[in-house]
Amino acid sequence: MLGGELHNQGGNFDMYRDRLTKFSSEFELGLFLHIAKRNLIWIGILLTFTLSLAFLYLRYTTPVFQSKSSIQVNSNNQARQILNANQQFQEENRLAGTVELLRSKIFIKRVINKLDLYTGFFMEGTFKSTELYLSTPFTVQLSLKKNDMFGKRFYVTFKNQKSGILQLGDSKGKNKEEIHFELDKWITQDGFDLKMSKSPGLSPDEFDDAIREFKNMYFIRFDENAIIADLQHRLEIRLQNELAKTISIGIKEFNPAKAADIVNAMAEEFQRFDIETESQSSEKVLDFINEQLRNVFNDLKQSEDTLEDFRKKQDYNTNEDQVKSNLNRIGIIEDQLLKAEVEDKILESIESDLDSNKSVDTYKLISTLAGIESEESVRDIIKSLEAKFTEKENLLFKVTPNSFEIKQVNRQIEIQRKLLLQSIRSLRDKRRIRFMDLKSKSDNYESQFTNKPEKDMKYARLLRFFGINEKYYTLLLEKRTEFSISKAGFVSQTVVLEKGLANMTAVSPDKNSAILLAIIAAFTLGLFIIIIRYLTHNEINSLNEITKQTHATVSILGIIPKYDRIIPVSQLVVDKNPKSLIAESFRTLRSNLQFISNAPGTKVIALTSTISGEGKTFVAINLAGIIAYTGKKVVILDLDMRKPKIHKGFGVGNELGMSTLLIGKNTLEECTQKSTLPNLDLITSGPIPPNPSELIISPIMDELLEKLKNLYDIIVIDNPPIGLVTDGISMISKADYPIYVFRADFSKRNYIQILDRLHNESGVKKLSVVLNSVDINRKTYGYNYGYGYGYGYGYGNNYGYYEEKQSGEKRKGFFRKKINVS
Repeated sequence: MLGGELHNQGGNFDMYRDRLTKFSSEFELGLFLHIAKRNLIWIGILLTFTLSLAFLYLRYTTPVFQSKSSIQVNSNNQARQILNANQQFQEENRLAGTVELLRSKIFIKRVINKLDLYTGFFMEGTFKSTELYLSTPFTVQLSLKKNDMFGKRFYVTFKNQKSGILQLGDSKGKNKEEIHFELDKWITQDGFDLKMSKSPGLSPDEFDDAIREFKNMYFIRFDENAIIADLQHRLEIRLQNELAKTISIGIKEFNPAKAADIVNAMAEEFQRFDIETESQSSEKVLDFINEQLRNVFNDLKQSEDTLEDFRKKQDYNTNEDQVKSNLNRIGIIEDQLLKAEVEDKILESIESDLDSNKSVDTYKLISTLAGIESEESVRDIIKSLEAKFTEKENLLFKVTPNSFEIKQVNRQIEIQRKLLLQSIRSLRDKRRIRFMDLKSKSDNYESQFTNKPEKDMKYARLLRFFGINEKYYTLLLEKRTEFSISKAGFVSQTVVLEKGLANMTAVSPDKNSAILLAIIAAFTLGLFIIIIRYLTHNEINSLNEITKQTHATVSILGIIPKYDRIIPVSQLVVDKNPKSLIAESFRTLRSNLQFISNAPGTKVIALTSTISGEGKTFVAINLAGIIAYTGKKVVILDLDMRKPKIHKGFGVGNELGMSTLLIGKNTLEECTQKSTLPNLDLITSGPIPPNPSELIISPIMDELLEKLKNLYDIIVIDNPPIGLVTDGISMISKADYPIYVFRADFSKRNYIQILDRLHNESGVKKLSVVLNSVDINRKTYGYNYGYGYGYGYGYGNNYGYYEEKQSGEKRKGFFRKKINVS
């Protein structure tokens, strides 16, 4: 049975899969636009839905405000520059350290303590709460005794200006318990101590207005770690300009004033922190100098007393200037020897460290070499080595330790390390030569000095100790003065370039972005639906689809445009307006039949379709009517005995017809009925028989056709749909003009397979196709309505030869009545 293929779901699935595979190569723009036009309603529905969601989102989402401040970080100390005070070490990466400091928990805690952000005040709404930052009519002093009290809501309701009710609830505002309170009096409970007071600066009238205005107020005590973590998450600290040494501090908050206060407090606290940090080093140095001054002062006084006592007891009078001159020479040489020996030991320690350990601490090297003469000669090498280490640290954020880039930098570091080691060895060699020279001079002066008398020797020794203590004491006094001035000169070099402002324009939710996203989402989902509809589209839309999918030599007879008016009961429309578009289309079918067969004699036209509703009866009646207009005698036979329609089309009775005629109950003359159109007769199906297939293939049917051929020029047979039953195959095979009717936007594409079966298996060689109910006004897909075999007649928007009434009969969009021309 041919209809067995109509419900082949596996075949449909294979068709959809094949279509998806060939989507890009066989994409039909016209069909796609046609489907898109038919599904515009979905885009409208989706657009309404997404815009509604966007409205609800904008309406009930708490707005977020952003505030930013900008600081410039400098590290210059004017006092130290003037006094040339040495720094033991220098913070090489101050900007990066500042960024990390601003993000640190310790620093954020200082900001929270300054602004007292541990308690939050809110006003509860229907769908969201509003933070009342610095705008509540009351203040709170709260001490929690239990950890589970953090995060609880304390709802405040004022009965009058002095008292009210406090209700405790969980984070969702449930499980409330009432506590009565009075302003300026402590409340002691099991889990907390609380005292509430009127906000300072509010007059009684202002306070009264405020407690009436703010309804459903509550406050929450936040856990310290929770609020620090929350601020860390929302803070945006970034290096704005490395050359200008500027850092941007930003935060997003639900309250614009709070956001501005936080970023400004961070800038101010960093200035204080900067001063505290810079002054700590000088304070430690000053403490050390003061302690040493006390010790040296005692030693200096003791050596001075000893020297004076020696003069008195020994009655010693000599040329003191000469003694001091000799001692000074020896002291200078000994100082140089001591300095050379210390520098050699430092260089020896560095050399040993470089020899045994390949990892070099450049900061330690700079600190160790600070103040010695060899510092300048190796500084360039150390700086180059430091740059390579910095490059390596930066690369480790991007690549693995075993990568080629890291290995290359390690080789360069090793080269610099060896160069530094050679430089230090060379310096040590020079120090040894100088040390031997100074030692020789010292021994020479000592030998000269030891030849002096014993009194002179003892006096010179006492005078030397006194000079050392005096010199050391003077040096300590100078250093204390330097560091005291340096400490007094500590002014934070951090400059606040831009203060945070309470920006009243919310950064989230963004109205324009929400609406744009809603529109994009609607059109994206709509496009997805259209693509799915396109991929799953299985209706025939054009003759081009039929010719492309069939493998048989099928003639394309033509198309029948969609009839936009209400069809009369007779369904015979060609006689109502002979110059109409639809009448012209049937004339085209009549003309095209001559190309199939133009031999003389009576012709049999047999029409069928796949299923009911495709318009074969409508085509049969009007084709017969348009042929009758030419003066030929035409008769219509209704062989669709299971579901007859010819009698309804012409408004006649169905008591007699083909069924009674084929069983011999009635004669041909009794069953033949006249239509309102000249030269057009009809024989209805008659009562529905139990065996229509046997009647159609009986010899009586062949005899009846022979009789009719003697009486009529054209015999039009309306057969049953062969996709459901096989009754009509017999007449289709015998017909001179076998016609298969499809209906646009109704018939399925897999129905086309039946054409191949009829051609190959049933031997219907002259089969031709009519596409019924075509919307010729469809501009986007109209180019596919061509005939394809060269003898067709194309229709477009400017059809030309018809006289349709335009006024009052134009298409009316969704309000136009769609007619089923079946």
